[in-house]
Amino acid sequence: MSCAGEPRVLLSAYQCGPAMGSVSQIGWEWYSRMAKRIPTTLFTHSRNREAIEGAGGPLPCSEVVYIDTEWFAGPLYRLAKRMFPSSEHPVFLVSSLDFFLYDAMVVRAARQRMKAGQSWDVAHQVTPVSPVAPTRLHALGVPVVIGPINGGLENPKHFPDVMKQEGRWVYPVRHLARWIDAACGSSRNAAAILTATQATLESVPDAYRHVCVPLLENAVDLDRFPAAPWPAPPSETEPLRILFVGRLIAVKGIPMLLDALVRVRKERPVELSIVGDGPMREPWQGLAKKRGLDDIVTFAGARTLDEVAAKMRWAHVFCLASVRESGGAVLLEAMASARPILTVAYGGPGEIVDDSVGRGIAPEGAAYVTDELVDSLLDASWNSDVWRAKGEEGRRVAAARYSWESKMDDALALYGRLRASDFSTSITTAGPGAARPLRSGV
Repeated sequence: MSCAGEPRVLLSAYQCGPAMGSVSQIGWEWYSRMAKRIPTTLFTHSRNREAIEGAGGPLPCSEVVYIDTEWFAGPLYRLAKRMFPSSEHPVFLVSSLDFFLYDAMVVRAARQRMKAGQSWDVAHQVTPVSPVAPTRLHALGVPVVIGPINGGLENPKHFPDVMKQEGRWVYPVRHLARWIDAACGSSRNAAAILTATQATLESVPDAYRHVCVPLLENAVDLDRFPAAPWPAPPSETEPLRILFVGRLIAVKGIPMLLDALVRVRKERPVELSIVGDGPMREPWQGLAKKRGLDDIVTFAGARTLDEVAAKMRWAHVFCLASVRESGGAVLLEAMASARPILTVAYGGPGEIVDDSVGRGIAPEGAAYVTDELVDSLLDASWNSDVWRAKGEEGRRVAAARYSWESKMDDALALYGRLRASDFSTSITTAGPGAARPLRSGV
């Protein structure tokens, strides 16, 4: 790579590629947008090659180095799927063991390039976004940025049946990450740790919080998700259109939404489109039929981002009744589309959504959430002007705080400060998505 400019960045993105899932999309956005601004070397897993090259990679002024651990990762993933056929979080935790081999191979490959004369000003691990993936990039001798990471969220207290389906016994395994982190020296040697939420910040050991910078791991493409006017307002004859987008796994709370619709439709016409796929699709389709909702509930399956954007334009309200959501990229997409949000105020949604852009329901159990969903959906149908205004405010917030270009501005400012050895070690208490309060606009 012979591009001029500075700083020069090494990006490590274990997951990276367009239309390969939410975390892979994060990796792709970092690489594709950063490569347009500064010389960028991307280290990523070989399984991402087809998607990256299909999207035009390697991009100008960049290099892509593929790391192949599939001989280990493939059997490990298949074992995890057999162990947990209907629960994705435990599958992730088990299969993520491959990351440690990948990271070691990245460090070795980067050292070989450094011996040949290549150099970087900053090394940045952007994916995985989980704190259970500590890195040894600091062994390269350059400032290391980790994140944005998202995690540390405790299990909700009032949804034991849901968490049982999710294999909750596996979650304490995450605490082993602190021991692994200590052994790797990841946090100890990081110049900056980007933390997505307050729960993530609190999960970082006290000794390293002084290098934490708040930055939400997700962002939104404002061009792909443009603000769109509402369809015909809901009325006695025009149904309130509700949209859900996400993986169909137990924590997503679809049964509560279906139970709410049984009651809502008795007073106002309503429709629900469920976009996504996963192990709970068939059981939830059966539940919708059992509740007599198959005439107003559509399971649309997985869709591309452009198709999701079109569904946002179709909807009046976006609903994510997830009981355990660390982040919430789809919430930002709904906000950018000027759609008000109805969600459970726990984890990431509790920090992203307030009354100005929708409504967050307290996580007080299934019966409580269902009652509040009913009240909120009826209110959205009866008082459509109020909810439309919430959607318009959501677009303003998304444009000001959550765009990908804004995130790249923040990252470049941080890289520049690290390169100049002028990094502030004062912790910032700004909310997620805004790293700017950290001195001099970062």
